[in-house]
Amino acid sequence: MPDPTPITMDTRRPITAAVARAMGFKPSALRGKNFCTIFRGVYAHAQGRAHPLIRTRAALMIHPPTAFASHTSAARIHRVPLPALPDEHVSVFEARDRRRRPGIRNHVASPETPVVVVDGDRVSSPEQTFLELAGILNLVDLVTVGDDLVRRNLTTPERLRAYCAQSDHPDAAAARVAAVYVREGVDSPMETRLRMLLVLAGLPEPEVNFTIFWSDGRVRYRFDLSYPEFKVIVEYDGRQHRADLDQWDTDTERKDCFDHNGWMHVPVFSRGIYRRPDDTLRRVADALRSRGCTTLPRDLSDDWRPFFPVRR
Repeated sequence: MPDPTPITMDTRRPITAAVARAMGFKPSALRGKNFCTIFRGVYAHAQGRAHPLIRTRAALMIHPPTAFASHTSAARIHRVPLPALPDEHVSVFEARDRRRRPGIRNHVASPETPVVVVDGDRVSSPEQTFLELAGILNLVDLVTVGDDLVRRNLTTPERLRAYCAQSDHPDAAAARVAAVYVREGVDSPMETRLRMLLVLAGLPEPEVNFTIFWSDGRVRYRFDLSYPEFKVIVEYDGRQHRADLDQWDTDTERKDCFDHNGWMHVPVFSRGIYRRPDDTLRRVADALRSRGCTTLPRDLSDDWRPFFPVRR
């Protein structure tokens, strides 16, 4: 007869064998179909194994209560966009508190490292998380994290810069460089990537979220990235086709507004970021040049190339 496994636990959180016994589960239940092993000695209910934080929480359970999620694990708890990185990172204040397991990376933090609690999980503060990620992520990915932390009101560009400026963390120098590029009002990771492509190539930095109002003061349009002085709009468009007729009408209305008010619209699709960033740079430079911008560099910088490879 299979072991009955009543759901009297929070399936979003793992348990140890000792906790399972205290909850009334037989040892055989942990070996049955209702549970899976996350790390040695830590289990998750089958209904919760797909939770995005189940491995992070399992890694924390192995460590003393003062341990906290850091680096990419902290980023996941703060729900910022990250590339796919497999290891869990746990920081402790004493070297003796490290617990070695495959898939877990330990760090010994300084006593003054700021820790916050998010949904019951101890985690590096948003500013500390940004600093820790500087040793893992490249410049563009780190700025994307910073923009997202600011967008969700977890920090501000000023607080990020001040925190990185005073830190003696080994990766503080890289964090300081990235913090300079973090902006308020950025709506999406792709908007960050597009802005960084333009800036790293040496083009003027576009304004974020420039707004056009109706005569009564209501917001009419808000542009992701634009050069108001030259009436050039640069926007990332994630839609590959327009099957929605209402959206088609809205797009047509926006285009009419642009045309009637003298704005030039440069839409950028995913191909213009991930395959042909060189085309995007040429199109934006041509648009600015046609509108009388005289500060464009004669030759664009190659600083964008390590982060935006051309794939023909």
